[in-house]
Amino acid sequence: MSQQKASIKPYHHPAAGWGALKQVAAQLALQKIPVKGIMTLLAQNQPDGFDCPGCAWPDKEHTSTFEFCENGVKAVAAEATAKRTPPAFFAKHTVTELMGWSDFDLENEGRLTHPMRYNAATDKYEEISWDGAFELMAGHLNALADPNEAIFYTSGRAANEAAFLYQLFVREFGTNNFPDCSNLCHESTSMALPPTVGIGKGSVTLHDFEHADTILIFGQNPATNHPRMLGELREAAKRGARIVAINPLKERGLERFADPQSPFDMLSFKGSKISDLFIQPTLGGDLALVKGMIKFIIQWDDEAIRQGTERVVDLAFIEQHTNNFDTIAEDARQENWDLIVAESGVPLSQIEEIARIYATGDRVIATWGMGITQHKHGVATIKTLVNLMLLRGNIGKEGAGLCPVRGHSNVQGNRTVGIYEKMPVEFLESLERVFDIKVPKTPGYDAVAAIQAMIDGKGKVFFGLGGNFSIATPDTDRTWEGMRKCDLTAHVTTKLNRSHLVHGKDALILPCLGRTEIDTQETGPQGVTVEDSMSMVHVSYGINKPASPLLLSEPAIVARLAHATLKHSKTPWLEVIKDYSKIRDLIEQTMPVAFRDYNERIKTPGGFRMPVPSSERIWNTPSGKAEFTVQAIPNQSPIHLAREQYGDRLFVMMTTRSHDQYNTTIYGMDDRYRGVFGQRRVVFMNPLDITRMGLEDGDWVNLVSVWQDGITRRADKFLVVSYDIPQGCLSGYYPETNNLVPLESIADDSRTPTSKSIPVILEKTTAPEVARAA
Repeated sequence: MSQQKASIKPYHHPAAGWGALKQVAAQLALQKIPVKGIMTLLAQNQPDGFDCPGCAWPDKEHTSTFEFCENGVKAVAAEATAKRTPPAFFAKHTVTELMGWSDFDLENEGRLTHPMRYNAATDKYEEISWDGAFELMAGHLNALADPNEAIFYTSGRAANEAAFLYQLFVREFGTNNFPDCSNLCHESTSMALPPTVGIGKGSVTLHDFEHADTILIFGQNPATNHPRMLGELREAAKRGARIVAINPLKERGLERFADPQSPFDMLSFKGSKISDLFIQPTLGGDLALVKGMIKFIIQWDDEAIRQGTERVVDLAFIEQHTNNFDTIAEDARQENWDLIVAESGVPLSQIEEIARIYATGDRVIATWGMGITQHKHGVATIKTLVNLMLLRGNIGKEGAGLCPVRGHSNVQGNRTVGIYEKMPVEFLESLERVFDIKVPKTPGYDAVAAIQAMIDGKGKVFFGLGGNFSIATPDTDRTWEGMRKCDLTAHVTTKLNRSHLVHGKDALILPCLGRTEIDTQETGPQGVTVEDSMSMVHVSYGINKPASPLLLSEPAIVARLAHATLKHSKTPWLEVIKDYSKIRDLIEQTMPVAFRDYNERIKTPGGFRMPVPSSERIWNTPSGKAEFTVQAIPNQSPIHLAREQYGDRLFVMMTTRSHDQYNTTIYGMDDRYRGVFGQRRVVFMNPLDITRMGLEDGDWVNLVSVWQDGITRRADKFLVVSYDIPQGCLSGYYPETNNLVPLESIADDSRTPTSKSIPVILEKTTAPEVARAA
């Protein structure tokens, strides 16, 4: 297993650049594919190649020779690896032993090759035939007293074809229990946008980035999470667009970026400046910050009315396209400046500066990530951001709009084709018409409710279409308790991960094809389709030989499971997987407007864009207009209540990714841009807080969550690292810190776990033995 020397070394270079090129070579060498890897990468995000299995950032209309980024390379290298995890591996290791391995070491064993079943007598996984696996799962499902005792999780990596068949099977089986990764990340976006602008998707395209003169980046770290976005930001900055980064952590990728395809950037060693201004609100302070911006704009607009000069707000847009402007304007006038400054953690002068940048911009894009969504008031924050954008008509015009940046490559497409526990009744009724079935109308479990159901013994079968549920979710100890109570856990996957070891009484590992591999069905090689963050749907074709002849595609696994389980189904499950165009025909029949001429339109390089009415200033709200909404600055949140109890001992913590990971997949033990190498159990802390708490850089602490339910949640042995983060705030990597997030700590309305606002206290401790040895 891996052994890397731990160190902390400040990073002074631009994001990407030579460091990224070095990592490309290192990752291909690590996965033992120096030649195959290069050939694979040349087909990544190309019209006749495969879509990156990593993030959902869109592809350029005219792709360049190299259309990939460092973390995309890591994702592809991990999937195209020469390493294998065959049955012989499992014969050597018990599950108990493997639980002691790191997440990196588990996945670094390589691609799974055979379906495996857990044997409780030996504590090992053993080979099982595919027919045996489907029979076992069908038996468990059909033995349930109620279909709602089954839980069907979906990772955002699954393509449209697999996701549509999956939701159809599950609904025909009789439940809407669809916890998915959207529940854990951008659900706050999905709840905030429909009532305000009529659709839960962003309104911009890459074309808009080419014409924006101002870009506001809230709560995201593109250099690690979606690095190809930096290319668009670099071009915008060089064109003269003003870019403002709003993020508690001072992230290097939001400051400077060296494009590996730019000789100037590479030879100068300085890269290109990205942000004109870097604002660091306290964790959860974005709502107050945006309300402060709105208050300034209303003040300036009121003064313009008095002076008889040009209005600051876009009055024509407001009168034609919006409701409730007067209400939010008066709310802004009455808002208290002291409260705004205290709750945002941003000086008044900086709030005025960013407000003036926004007010003088003609075409403004606002982007955001999970730094906005994973707070108790995440929905309210996004609605307030919508208010800001509506004030100057910055939705539905060229170079302007809303840009929620999604995570996994097809998380948005999954939701479009039905992976949602509360799909609109129109969609459900269309399923009934097209397939001559009855489907349940009662909402099912989201991710948090699914965990609680398993804990309570109400969720008895867990099926995961990809992902790493036990590690992606909050309250790790309790999540594991729930999963271990299940009668059956089954996971569709490409590689071994922690969730396969946190298993039910019966358990299956079902290995599938990866995005990079040729998917050959009865009529020949098949393509699958995905929808990116900007609603572009395009086709993806694998180019590599499958890692094992026993691998099945995700659509084939779903169809064969449905065929085995639904003995009297009228749906021709085994027929439609012979040719995936038949699945797309069924999607089109179910959603004829959104997927008109589906099979024809994906033949166009780059695919087609899904309908996004807000992009055209069509507002699918009950009023037919975009809605301004009044949102109060929270002052009685769990953070406020905990601070009343613990005073300045109380810290607010956010979970975050290291640069060597994507979601729960750990590619290595380094976080280059933050200067962390060979380790992951670190906590980033303001140097003034370190001194105030009687600590020093390099000390070790335990993290203890504060929640009023009598349950002790802790994460022990974390190295204190001095970092540019607001006082009172901490940051640490997930999944190591996920246990600190109480299951009940969720965002209002969206029920997203509040992984960016965890109240914790610190306990000083001694270094772990491994650290002493190092």
